[in-house]
Amino acid sequence: MRFIETFDLHSFTDSSISLLAAFVFGTLIGAERQYRQRTAGVRTNALVALGGAAFVDLAQRIAGDVESLRVIAYVVSGIGFLGAGAIIKEGATVRGMNTAATLWCSAAVGACVGSDMLAEGFLLTFFIIAGNTLLRPIVRAIDRIPLQAKSMEAGYGLRVLTCRQSVQEMTALLKEQLEEADYTIGKLSLNEEEDEQAAINVSLMVSSNGPGALEALISALMQDSRVMAASLSLNADT
Repeated sequence: MRFIETFDLHSFTDSSISLLAAFVFGTLIGAERQYRQRTAGVRTNALVALGGAAFVDLAQRIAGDVESLRVIAYVVSGIGFLGAGAIIKEGATVRGMNTAATLWCSAAVGACVGSDMLAEGFLLTFFIIAGNTLLRPIVRAIDRIPLQAKSMEAGYGLRVLTCRQSVQEMTALLKEQLEEADYTIGKLSLNEEEDEQAAINVSLMVSSNGPGALEALISALMQDSRVMAASLSLNADT
């Protein structure tokens, strides 16, 4: 058996440590994704990191450091195809970009660990988790900064018709529900209509949720006795 000829306890121990570290680091990255109920969770990120480490470690043991660099390039391109499958385009919105980027970074962690750079792999794992958690409040804060109408991208227009006595209550309720759905309000205006009615017009930035969440919101609003009508439109320039 060639196993007896090729087996080396020192190399086997080195590979075991690398694969175990890749598995642990990938699991840590995936745990954060799983907690937020993203498409690629614990198993996907753990397997991506583990596979990257295994390919690099195998190439390094068989052909040395120079050939392992070529394998790393193949790992990068291969994970690119895997990440592309996680990206979903719905009309004007694109979802899954962050998931694809996280998978790409998980492969980088695996490549680091497979090259026996455990400290660098741990550091990269820390930065990936930090990027997916610590940067989230910053992104939300930036999204909530009011923008001038001319500088905003295409988005959605929401119009809610209610009675004048309830306009303030409905405006506050509408703002709260839109923020919970992660929509960014660009402009809000009130127009008085006939028969003691008032229209609440809201311009929204394009969100990763797409129009689906807005349609569900409109359905919920129509159940409110204070709402007389609600409609959604796509604005070319909000």
